[in-house]
Amino acid sequence: MKIFERFNLVSGKRRFFGKYLLLLFFLVNFCFRVGLSQSAVSYVNPYIGTGGHGHVFLGANVPFGAVQLGPVNISEGWDWCSGYNYADSTIIGFSHTHLSGTGIGDLGDILVMPTTGELIINKGSLKAPGNFSLFSHADEKVSPGYYSVNLKRYNIKAELTASTRVGFHRYTFPASQQSHIIIDLVQGIGWDMPVYGYIKKINDSTIAGYRFSKGWAQDQRIYFAAVFSKPFKNIRLFKNREIQPGDVAMSDSVKAAINFTTNEGETIDLKVGISPVSMENAMLNINTEIPGWDFDAIKNNAAAAWDRELSKVIVKTNDAKAKEIFYTALYHSFIAPSVFNDVNGDYYGTDKEVHRNASFTNLTTFSLWDTYRCENSLLTMLQPERVSDIVNSMLAIYQQQGKLPVWHLMANETNTMPGNSATQVIADAYLKGIKGFDTALAYEAVKATAILDERGMKYVKKYGFIPADSMTESVASGMEYAIADGCTALMAKRMGKEDDYQYFIKRAGYYKNYFDSTTQFVRGRISSTQWREPFSPFISRHMKDDFTEGNAWQYTWLAPQDVHGLIQLLGGDKKFIKKLDSLYVVKGDMGKEASNDISGLIGQYAHGNEPSHHIAYLYVYAGQPWKTADKVRYILDSLYTGKPDGLSGNEDVGQMSAWYVMSALGFYPVHPAGGIYVFGSPLFDEATINIGNNKTFTILAKNNSPKNKYIQRVMLNNKNYTKAYLSYADIMNGGSLLIEMGKKPSSKWGAAVADRP
Repeated sequence: MKIFERFNLVSGKRRFFGKYLLLLFFLVNFCFRVGLSQSAVSYVNPYIGTGGHGHVFLGANVPFGAVQLGPVNISEGWDWCSGYNYADSTIIGFSHTHLSGTGIGDLGDILVMPTTGELIINKGSLKAPGNFSLFSHADEKVSPGYYSVNLKRYNIKAELTASTRVGFHRYTFPASQQSHIIIDLVQGIGWDMPVYGYIKKINDSTIAGYRFSKGWAQDQRIYFAAVFSKPFKNIRLFKNREIQPGDVAMSDSVKAAINFTTNEGETIDLKVGISPVSMENAMLNINTEIPGWDFDAIKNNAAAAWDRELSKVIVKTNDAKAKEIFYTALYHSFIAPSVFNDVNGDYYGTDKEVHRNASFTNLTTFSLWDTYRCENSLLTMLQPERVSDIVNSMLAIYQQQGKLPVWHLMANETNTMPGNSATQVIADAYLKGIKGFDTALAYEAVKATAILDERGMKYVKKYGFIPADSMTESVASGMEYAIADGCTALMAKRMGKEDDYQYFIKRAGYYKNYFDSTTQFVRGRISSTQWREPFSPFISRHMKDDFTEGNAWQYTWLAPQDVHGLIQLLGGDKKFIKKLDSLYVVKGDMGKEASNDISGLIGQYAHGNEPSHHIAYLYVYAGQPWKTADKVRYILDSLYTGKPDGLSGNEDVGQMSAWYVMSALGFYPVHPAGGIYVFGSPLFDEATINIGNNKTFTILAKNNSPKNKYIQRVMLNNKNYTKAYLSYADIMNGGSLLIEMGKKPSSKWGAAVADRP
């Protein structure tokens, strides 16, 4: 302003010019701010999914980062699997690893808690003294790459940001002779329990150590280094609540209190690097990723990283809430799988060995039973360069443990959930032509995993089904194996392995062995002539034994590898559609035990859990795509909201959100490895997918509205297009898709047998 004032002292002309410049300054500044508000990252609402049963991570991270730095509540239980639930008002600290949207809690490593006053080393409980603090959502600020909150008890402002492998803390303290930053290696989330911890004072501003723990991941190991912007006044090391002499503490209960004297408004910054390999690598990660102390620069870098990824899809709509939900869903889809190596390429393998200087980025957090259905397919479109890292990570796991991952976490195989779901991901990458991995090794891994005798597979090979009295979740396991086998068959066929193709395509049809023509449902069978009794498609005392988080109403449709075979099994198009219609209206008691996992109900359709996610699109296969449009639009509009409890079930590491992203664009990958996307009903007037190589694919929905939800006509690259599906190649080649919408179902578009998927 002083510059402009000097202009005003000279002459009228200069006063006018000064006013002009001032106006121009504010105009440019306004436009800049408007531009920022319209960036993709500005639409993200990270609170969505943090309430109810969403279990979504809240905090600071970068896309697919190793560090997820965020608050942990004092409460524990199923709805605190991520450590945080919107309904809570307590904080015990900020940990550097979290899971997002899982049904089991783990991680929560390296908890940091700033305090003032008398040193209290333990978190306490709601009924017992401790160092936890209350907070208000009004005092929180959260955006991609940044989290801030005021700790009411201590009047400390906590701010968090992150790079890929480093968490960056900034704490603004009041004036105090007793200011503390506590490093807790005991506390974890959910099942996580400490096994052994180590903390060493390196100098007057640096500590390092490691935390070994046991939980869902049975043998988890994480190393860290922590560098403070201000020298310690002193440091106290604790072992089992007792102060330790010297500069080292080690046991299964290790903590450190770093103590300072602070002035009013003084900030203390803290950089915490993590590593799966060593303390030295953790420090290397700090020195490489955040060598300086510019917190705001790292915060801005994180936001820019998110904006680059989220801007790969630009949508246009007058529905601001749908835009918020969309970009938040895309944000959640890019949290995992997460980096699990150091800047020098080192990582810790499933074989419990350190692997040096890997040629790929090693990844972890593979919730494959969930993500193979859509999330991984979305990544082939928007993150193809990361897909090769995913496949290479899986192939390394295969070489180290003798099979592909099931549900892999921090160099641990949890064997959670049925099926061989990594197969679908690898086959999809291969069939879509993703480069950067050894295709021969990939097929070797897929085939070797498919013929192991573990987890019921010996019965599949012997009988063509898994006897219900031989293991739990027999129907779910058998049907998931059939999906994987269908994908293996496609891979074998493409590679010219005809004998393998014939073998696996036969096994892909084994889902039919669970189908009872009398009841018209899949169900548990004891032998080739005996079904398990009693039976109800809703629930029975055996439901937990035969199905995984579902019932017969939902699992009867679980044959995405052979939808037309399923249609014939149910008696043809008309009977298939009649039964599919019934799914969305029938009511029955599933029992209290099913309420958590079978949620988001429309009749017996359960959008809150993944086995149902493809079902709305099955109408297209029987020639009635308008019914798919009805169901998809209803789900988009009713089962996703902008509230903290805006998900109908667990986020499940991106899958729940990926369904929204793909369906809002107008299509969905029913077959997980077929490279085919089945049309539904596009939500937005226009969407542009930046597919790389300076190419885009634009989807224009003409006459689109809540009432005009039915596709009337489609043009692909200005040519009439009658098929009810789109190929991966169509999208990745770039171009345009014009979809004409209307308020009445079209009896012609997509209905002909030749136009069905």
